[in-house]
Amino acid sequence: MTASRKSSAHGSGQWTVAGAKARLSEVIERAQSDPQIITRHGKPSVVIVSAEEWARKTVRKGTLAAFLLASPLRDADLDLDRVRDQPRDLDL
Repeated sequence: MTASRKSSAHGSGQWTVAGAKARLSEVIERAQSDPQIITRHGKPSVVIVSAEEWARKTVRKGTLAAFLLASPLRDADLDLDRVRDQPRDLDL
C-alpha cells in the first residue's frame, strides 16, 4: 500500500500529487463530503472541495460600506490626522 493510499484509507483526506493523479476519481468523490488536501514535497499545496462548498465560501457577504459601518471601530472616536507630506522624488 502506498503512502497516499494509506493516508486516504484512514480518512485523513491527504494525498500526494502522485496518489491524487492515480486515484483522481476517488479524490473527487471524497471531496463531495470533505476537503481533500494534496501535498507536494510533504507540504500542503492545494485543497480540493466540492463545487457547492466553493460557491458557499466565495459568495459575497454584503458590501464594503456595510462592512465598514459594522466595524467595532466606528464609534471609537479615533483622532486620525492625515499626513500632508509631499511625494518623494524618484529617479527613473
